[in-house]
Amino acid sequence: MVIGDGILTPAISVLSASGGIKVDHPNMSGDVVVLVAVIILVGLFSMQHYGTDKVGWLFAPIVLLWFLLIGGIGIYNIYNYDSSVLRAFSPVYIYRYLKRGKKKGWTSLGGIMLSITGTEALFADLAHFPVSAVQLAFTVVVFPCLLLAYSGQAAYIMENQEHVSDAFYRSIPDKIYWPVFIIATLAAIVASQATISATFSIIKQALAHGCFPRVKVVHTSKQFLGQIYIPDLNWILMVLCIAVTAGFRNQSQIGNAYGTAVVIVMLVTTLLMTLIMLLVWHCHWILVLLFTVFSLVVECTYFSAVLFKIDQGGWVPLVISAAFLIIMYVWHYGTLKRYEFEMHSKVSMAWILGLGPSLGLVRVPGIGLVYTELASGVPHIFSHFITNLPAIHSVVVFACVKYLPVYTVPEDERFLVKRIGPKSFHMFRCVARYGYKDLHKKDDDFEKKLFDNLFMFVRLESMMEGCSDSDEYSLYGQNTQQSRDFLVKGNTQTSTSNLDLTISSVDSIVPINSPVHVNNTMTSSGRDSEPTEGDELEFLSSCRDAGVVHIMGNTVIIARRESRIYKKIAIDYIYAFLRKICRENSVIFNVPHESLLNVGQIFFV
Repeated sequence: MVIGDGILTPAISVLSASGGIKVDHPNMSGDVVVLVAVIILVGLFSMQHYGTDKVGWLFAPIVLLWFLLIGGIGIYNIYNYDSSVLRAFSPVYIYRYLKRGKKKGWTSLGGIMLSITGTEALFADLAHFPVSAVQLAFTVVVFPCLLLAYSGQAAYIMENQEHVSDAFYRSIPDKIYWPVFIIATLAAIVASQATISATFSIIKQALAHGCFPRVKVVHTSKQFLGQIYIPDLNWILMVLCIAVTAGFRNQSQIGNAYGTAVVIVMLVTTLLMTLIMLLVWHCHWILVLLFTVFSLVVECTYFSAVLFKIDQGGWVPLVISAAFLIIMYVWHYGTLKRYEFEMHSKVSMAWILGLGPSLGLVRVPGIGLVYTELASGVPHIFSHFITNLPAIHSVVVFACVKYLPVYTVPEDERFLVKRIGPKSFHMFRCVARYGYKDLHKKDDDFEKKLFDNLFMFVRLESMMEGCSDSDEYSLYGQNTQQSRDFLVKGNTQTSTSNLDLTISSVDSIVPINSPVHVNNTMTSSGRDSEPTEGDELEFLSSCRDAGVVHIMGNTVIIARRESRIYKKIAIDYIYAFLRKICRENSVIFNVPHESLLNVGQIFFV
């Protein structure tokens, strides 16, 4: 629904602002107004890649001037036409209005609700302003100016009832008509920008949780993490927005669609807010009950009114939201099945140990980076690869990128390095952890930082040799920046008291279950024969100089022959199409084509 809001808000805002041209030129065709609106929309979406950071300083003056203008015009109209409209603030008139209008008055609430739209996108402003600034601006400027503006229009309509369809522009004094028109158009663009930014934010967080196909996300600001730009979604929004504007061609039906989207967004927000108050904030149940009941009474009243407008344009946001829901559900289902397949078919450590130090293969010089979604265990793609091609690199690193349900992961805690098997196997795992607001940049830093942390792990492991008999350690990167730099430079004289090392047993080896457990039992004499820290670091450096090959799995999901028709359509067509058009992992990690190796396998669901 928020995505539908991001489509309908620019359409109705810009079309309403452009309608002011026809008020001053009554003989002008409605097609010209629509054309002007479309041109403005194309310009608005075309400028999104620059971000709001460079032009954001203009937003506050434009919006402030806009509210002061409509508030001043409202005072002017109240003073000149009918000051008795101020009595409408009494709740008694709400009762009288509904009693007199009955069903017609009740259904008009769907249009009345448009006077409070925009509040559902306030969270998008948090990417630009602190909470206190939003609260202060709304209570001191926005709310009073809106009350004055609508009261002024009501006063104007009392004496000019024939202008009810375009009362706003008709109520503007002639001397300031065109300046107000320009400011109204600019304010419509700013309002549209807020909902577009909100749409980008929703998609970014859905993407981080694996509920949306992989798309390119660009951070347009170095100061504000929430200011992002999604190119693919931007052009989709532009096409849909233009289609709605040119298809309906009038504000009434777009308003019905917009009202339906907004009231449903408010309902969902209230329900989610209730869960947050209970599970996160741990508020008292009486406070939660009061908030929920009061909010739902108001919102359900408006919702019941917009239901009568479903056939008059209200169906548009329902169709848009249903389409995006299907896309997100199918993508999440397919991604989950792929992950379950990898989890259930991962290779046991006993099998790896049975291959011996050479893994039963030809070990060629170089480093093989095997990308996987598993944070533990050896992925099935590895066994699939070495079974069909009995050769592997001298050093194997299983790289895994995980987005955690936290805001951000500090840079010094980003990489988690582990060793898989004995030292002679030269197999490691590196998990790169990101928060849902972090950006996995498309540059060479990822590979460089990965190897820096790998070398540091080897140094720290050598320092811990006498502290534990475990074959595997985990470096969480909790050490200070000074000790990190010290270790990277190769100095091993640093005291271990400054380091925070955690021993992990996620991939621990149980020799008893291995058919070759006798050969793999680490005795003291065996430890003496293993390579020293300097030898292993030199070996890793020489392997990196020999070349790095990025090995990526391409698991193709196909519905079983006995599956139902809807499942075949979802998996074989929708999910397959989404995977084909979404960004590949090789693009996300900026892997050069000359060092990329794709390993394919088929999985039936």
